[in-house]
Amino acid sequence: MITVNQILQRKGHQYFSVAPDSITYDALKLMAEKEIGAVLVIQNDRIVGILSERDYARKIVLKGKSSKNTKVSELMSSTVYAVNGSTTLDECMHLMTDRRIRHLPVVEEDKIIGVLSIGDIVNCVIQEQKRTIEQLENYIITGQ
Repeated sequence: MITVNQILQRKGHQYFSVAPDSITYDALKLMAEKEIGAVLVIQNDRIVGILSERDYARKIVLKGKSSKNTKVSELMSSTVYAVNGSTTLDECMHLMTDRRIRHLPVVEEDKIIGVLSIGDIVNCVIQEQKRTIEQLENYIITGQ
């Protein structure tokens, strides 16, 4: 069974964050520069929320607010689901599906060690399926 730690070994442990009192425009600019769909919102070394493109679309654009005049704390999702390094790929998929979320912070002993996106999960599943297919093909061809 594949764990979050194994995924992070391939992907890396990098994540991006902003403070709750940051201006939304600056958070969006960071997301665009880094080509990511969400940033963690951190205060005093603790996750207090997550701001995603979905939050922006639903809470700024549709409500007629301005990203240059709105703090991240007004838009962020304050309920954040996190996993740890020993969480399995299947558990991540179930959590993301059940909670309809696309990003999972990875936390070990109250320290953030990375973030997984739905894209990371899908890529991992694809890699595992390819590996399984190759093993099956090898078995059929060689009988071993």
